[in-house]
Amino acid sequence: MIITLNSLPKSAQEMRETADLSSPFNTAALAIAALMNFDANPDSAFEMLNVLKGPEPLSPFQMQFIRERLSGKMYVVRSYFKGATPENNYSVSAPYEIEVNENPYSYQNEGYATLWLTSSGADNPRPISLRKKPSTGEWFLWGDITYLSDIRIPTEQDPWA
Repeated sequence: MIITLNSLPKSAQEMRETADLSSPFNTAALAIAALMNFDANPDSAFEMLNVLKGPEPLSPFQMQFIRERLSGKMYVVRSYFKGATPENNYSVSAPYEIEVNENPYSYQNEGYATLWLTSSGADNPRPISLRKKPSTGEWFLWGDITYLSDIRIPTEQDPWA
């Protein structure tokens, strides 16, 4: 499923006011959109992710993990947008499209989902876990942040390109 965003959220307040968390697909795509703010303002990106985490905010370990994974590697986040490739140095432009898929094992436990984000820099889609809050029907980020694993570097940074 392709999730299209006409613009990227710029603050936690904007995320709270506009985010549609009724679908795990939307929440997964919004996690990538929130991370696009990391380079300019890590604290703002963390605040937006906390909106998407619901009642359980990011742990200090998770924040440090994100810092380590994205320091000097914002192309990892950009790789999730359609049209961004190693050859174009993972350039993105509006409208922003993110591919999020399910498989036969995505909903093995009631109230939980594992969806798959497509990165143009990885050979296989990356998992993202979500949990549904029954009282609101909203889907929130849950578990590890494995979707920030390393990918192919941009061609302009590759000495073997």
